[in-house]
Amino acid sequence: MNAMVKNVGLFAIVGVLILLTGFLQSWNAAVLILNMGLISAIMALGVNLQWGFAGLFNIGVMGFVALGGLATVLVSMPPTEGAFAAGGVRVVLALVLGAATITAAVLIHGAMQKGWLRTAAMIVLLVVGFFVYRAVLDPGVAAIEAIDPAATGYLGGLGLPVLIAWPVGGLFAAGAAWLIGKTALGLRSDYLAIATLGIAEIIIAVMKNEDWLSRGVKNVIGIPRPVPYEIDLQGDPGFVERAAGLGLDPVMASTLYVKLLYAGLFLTVLVLLLWMAQRALASPWGRMLRAIRDNEVAAEAMGKDVKRRHLQVFILGSAICGIAGAMMTTLDSQLTPSSYQPLRFTFLVWVMVIVGGSGNNFGAVLGGFLIWFLWVQVEPMGRLLMDVITAGMTDGYWLKVHLLESAAHMRLFTMGLVLLLVLRFNPRGLIPEK
Repeated sequence: MNAMVKNVGLFAIVGVLILLTGFLQSWNAAVLILNMGLISAIMALGVNLQWGFAGLFNIGVMGFVALGGLATVLVSMPPTEGAFAAGGVRVVLALVLGAATITAAVLIHGAMQKGWLRTAAMIVLLVVGFFVYRAVLDPGVAAIEAIDPAATGYLGGLGLPVLIAWPVGGLFAAGAAWLIGKTALGLRSDYLAIATLGIAEIIIAVMKNEDWLSRGVKNVIGIPRPVPYEIDLQGDPGFVERAAGLGLDPVMASTLYVKLLYAGLFLTVLVLLLWMAQRALASPWGRMLRAIRDNEVAAEAMGKDVKRRHLQVFILGSAICGIAGAMMTTLDSQLTPSSYQPLRFTFLVWVMVIVGGSGNNFGAVLGGFLIWFLWVQVEPMGRLLMDVITAGMTDGYWLKVHLLESAAHMRLFTMGLVLLLVLRFNPRGLIPEK
């Protein structure tokens, strides 16, 4: 079979599955799967840049996604009245002092000769700097969090359009990736994985506990949207008339319309990023990255700067994950730091890349749609399957109870099964790298 026909057929199958969801369940569910599939495909594209292009084993994906979500709050939410005057200046000053302390420690490390004197100087500087930092920061944080803590209790944002937060989320993730890459990219692949996972946990822990920044576990709700609100559409006579002309209930029509607008925005971003990734893959830069991935020693012997190229692709892939995180928070219209679970969702994104086809951008996109569809639909399908299997069993029978309770675990079972089958029968993925 021609490769083009096969690839188009695979995407068509996923499209048919989403359409069947609309016909058999509801169109709201189908369009929501489409939207999250688009976001998942963007995440998978970012991870594919790092792993498929350069062989970098990054399992801290959720840290970069969380930074993208934080960007939507800092950019689009209105500033909390009186918060900056109460403690914002102290917080900014504390952050500057913290950065200055770290910079001074780095300078001392480079300027002084190795020995106990340099070690003592750095320890004294860091300890004193830490206590000064906390002495300035803590009163400011307390003042900010005391401002109407039930509703706000944080600095708020800049009140800018939320679409600006999407590239800003990419910049936040890229900045974090630069800091991580400068320190961790020299590690062996398994140590790099541990380092990125640990840093992702640190990022999420900061977001959960620093209420002045992101309200912590109290969550930020009501994030502005780039599309109309359903209630406004339902109050628009023109929209209600058009919905009635199509035979749709105004409530259903408004929710579908809003979700389709989101789908259009997400599709535009995905197509743009996919086009750029394809151009990068076919460029001399992309060929060099694949050469480094296949044999670092040989590439370095040919004069290629391996560490610099690794840093570049690590930053780019993380920035794409940050953009996806900002889009996901915009779709939810709230920031929920406790929902970022690194092991669970990072595993899911990696399954998307491996099943779709590592090293192939279209494979990563296909994997994003397919695995997200399975992740959402497998549990209700498993429940239906267990109902059919246990239909002839009496109520309360131990086997029936056990099977019905097992339906909740069908998601992880199916993800593992799909991964095993692909690795066994098509280890290069559904759309393999050429």
